[in-house]
Amino acid sequence: MQTLLPHLIARCEEAVLVAEGLLAAAKDSVARAVPSREALDRHQRAAHALAWTATYVESLRQMARWARRLEREARLGEIEQLILQAAFGEYLAQLAGGIPMSQSEIVRPRDMGLDDDVAAGFWTPTVKELVDVGTLRETRQAIADHLAAHAGAMAIGDPGLDETMGLVRDQFYRFAQDKVAPHAHGWHLRDELIPLDVVEQMSQLGVFGLTVPEEYGGAGLPKTAMCVVSEELSRAYIGVGSLGTRSEIAAELILSGGTREQRERWLPLIAHGTKLPTAVFTEPDVGSDLGSLRTRAVREGDAYKITGNKTWITHAARADVMTLLARTDPNTSDYRGLSMFVAEKPRGTDADPFPAKGMSGGEIGVLGYRGMKEFEIGFDGFEVPAADLLGSEENQGFKQLMQTFESARIQTASRAIGVALSAMDVGLSYALDRKQGGQRIFNYPRVADKLAMMAVEIAIARQLSYHAAREKDEGRRCDLEAGMAKLLAARVAWAAADNAVQIHGGNGFALEYPVSRILCDARILNIFEGAAEIQAQVIARRLLEDRSNR
Repeated sequence: MQTLLPHLIARCEEAVLVAEGLLAAAKDSVARAVPSREALDRHQRAAHALAWTATYVESLRQMARWARRLEREARLGEIEQLILQAAFGEYLAQLAGGIPMSQSEIVRPRDMGLDDDVAAGFWTPTVKELVDVGTLRETRQAIADHLAAHAGAMAIGDPGLDETMGLVRDQFYRFAQDKVAPHAHGWHLRDELIPLDVVEQMSQLGVFGLTVPEEYGGAGLPKTAMCVVSEELSRAYIGVGSLGTRSEIAAELILSGGTREQRERWLPLIAHGTKLPTAVFTEPDVGSDLGSLRTRAVREGDAYKITGNKTWITHAARADVMTLLARTDPNTSDYRGLSMFVAEKPRGTDADPFPAKGMSGGEIGVLGYRGMKEFEIGFDGFEVPAADLLGSEENQGFKQLMQTFESARIQTASRAIGVALSAMDVGLSYALDRKQGGQRIFNYPRVADKLAMMAVEIAIARQLSYHAAREKDEGRRCDLEAGMAKLLAARVAWAAADNAVQIHGGNGFALEYPVSRILCDARILNIFEGAAEIQAQVIARRLLEDRSNR
């Protein structure tokens, strides 16, 4: 096509170097304005602008690496080049002109204290050419036309997976589209739990033991497999995609922080789906500040008595085991006095959700994300055997939990990508079927543009999440990369869902159309596993710490 630039990948790699220069200048400028961690709250706009700038630069770096890998393997086709070109065109333009943190919050280089000379230096001939060509209407239209002709698992091109991961994707795409997608909207409208026969089929496919080592009954697959499976399950229904999150968090906690006896007892049960776990961390009026939790655990002989209140506990009634965070040192008021328990509980019913002595609670009605249900729980002397203290050592709970954050955020990014794919699927289908003015609404440029940019941003978020997963698999610290993936993917999911509703017009506001569910499901992604504002704060802090430690 005429819109494809010659030597495209080399130009993109050159542009990444320019973007890295902008980021370095931004770090220096923000570091001068934010001399300490305490000053971050006062300078959130600058700090969060830095976080988003770094996320964009990392995104472009990973897109260029993705394209180079495909080129080496003779897998780089026209659609991959078009997506690459559009990604660089749009994100380079936003780096200079303004990055949307949300619909009404745009951050620009001047918010980080960068002057006009720095901004002007960003516009090299290569950057200008990539922006000029990458933002052409013809580029977006060519991407949209490809989507119309190639709906399905590979609609947005080659994701760059190896043969094994490609087979995993195909298997779970077929399962999700056959067993989940046709029923998801009904489950949502009726506010029903995901049927147990679907849970059983997921167990047989190995969802709950995907990354658990083989010695404990799992498949022993890398975190990239977790990304692929989470994407395709969440593409059909986020509730199904999120069932695996419970097991992922519990298994990682036990694997990294448990004793040998605890690993041998719990991991096979979780991996086989025999025991369904839930994470019991959040408390009323606490939110993201887990260090201030007040639920207490008092040892009495060979057991701990748990007392306190928890909220926003997903899948709590049906779960068989809780990873439960509580305060064991009453003389502390921060993270240092917290301990983690692997606490067994009986499975509840609709009539009696918590049939356990010392445990009560009720359901929280929610807009979306309904397939597992949300609960508040009250503990009043709930008994946990002392042997179920994770690692058999008190006051290590927060440290143990922090070890799971990387995987949890990577998995959440993948769920967000799945939701965005779902929005693109229904938006594309409706645009091709619906006629106005004597033609398909797909033929109107602003409809096609919306679909094209969904594809582009999904591809960007996907490569960022795969990068974080690979870093995790290699044993490298990746809290920064995981946080970036979650931050971007959650915004991409909401934008895709919102635009899919817009494509549907008035029908998008009707409960009978699945896009109404997808919009509700997408909204939570910017909140859980670290709200977007908290996530940006954490990323900024890491960036500034890394700079000061050089």
